[in-house]
Amino acid sequence: MKMNNPPFLKPGDQVAIVSPSGKINPDYIAGEMKRLQDFGLIPVPGKYVSGTYGRYAGTDAERLFDLQEALDNPGIKAVFCSRGGYGCIHLADKLQWNKFRRHPKWMIGYSDITIIHSMVQHLGFTSLHAPMARHLTEMPEDDISVRYLRKILFGERIRYRHLSHDLNRNGKTTGVLRGGNLSVLYGLRGTRFDLIPGNTVLFLEDTGEKPYHVERMMYNLKLGGILEKLSGLIIGQFSDYEEDPEMPKPLFKTIADMVSEYAYPVCFGFPVGHVTYNLPMICGGMHDFEVSEQGVDLKVASPG
Repeated sequence: MKMNNPPFLKPGDQVAIVSPSGKINPDYIAGEMKRLQDFGLIPVPGKYVSGTYGRYAGTDAERLFDLQEALDNPGIKAVFCSRGGYGCIHLADKLQWNKFRRHPKWMIGYSDITIIHSMVQHLGFTSLHAPMARHLTEMPEDDISVRYLRKILFGERIRYRHLSHDLNRNGKTTGVLRGGNLSVLYGLRGTRFDLIPGNTVLFLEDTGEKPYHVERMMYNLKLGGILEKLSGLIIGQFSDYEEDPEMPKPLFKTIADMVSEYAYPVCFGFPVGHVTYNLPMICGGMHDFEVSEQGVDLKVASPG
């Protein structure tokens, strides 16, 4: 399937802020609005963006209302999800995408928002795995992730270079960048949004998962035939966990051994995930990916 970018932004565009998953401190909504105004954009918060219903930002109906309104409004040029946290899956089979197809817009977020990225790619559009409200509130204007987020949204081509890692496997490839939170992708396996075809440069991140849980999910990808057909693999940040002394190998070495039979380039510790240094990734975009002794080079592929 050919993937298309939504229109890039320009100053004065209206952008929505919604909370389709976990509840969020309203101060972070205010901070995100200020940052988006600094970008030259006009933020439009959803009616229930600061709602509370248990752990969620409102009932299913309230969260659905805000997200659907943002998807349907042709005047909204991007949709910023305020945070992740479990809950977005409740909306997956209720969302209507007909108006989005006619007026596509950038969908922005990470963690549980991986579900939305998968749905948008299923429709043939790219989306942006990127920092959310807390990051945009707390980080300074010159934060590297904030700067790259702004560059991408306004149409600048991006290129990331990162340090080498002892477990990296050298190589060079071009493929469609897909991925996000491993636990969420694992939860989508076997559904119509399970979209990891061949020619994929897959990036994975997670937080708070025990190493054997990560290994189990990676074995699902291996036994399901996903890992063998990739063009490249980017292992991002696996944060807020401790190595298990009863596991014979550290987590990254376990993953490296699991993919050792394949020939594509692999890198470890790439700055994407539940960390401050969280580079925006264009999900569905064609990228050049090179791993060498000098480090990692990831850039949007030249057209043609």
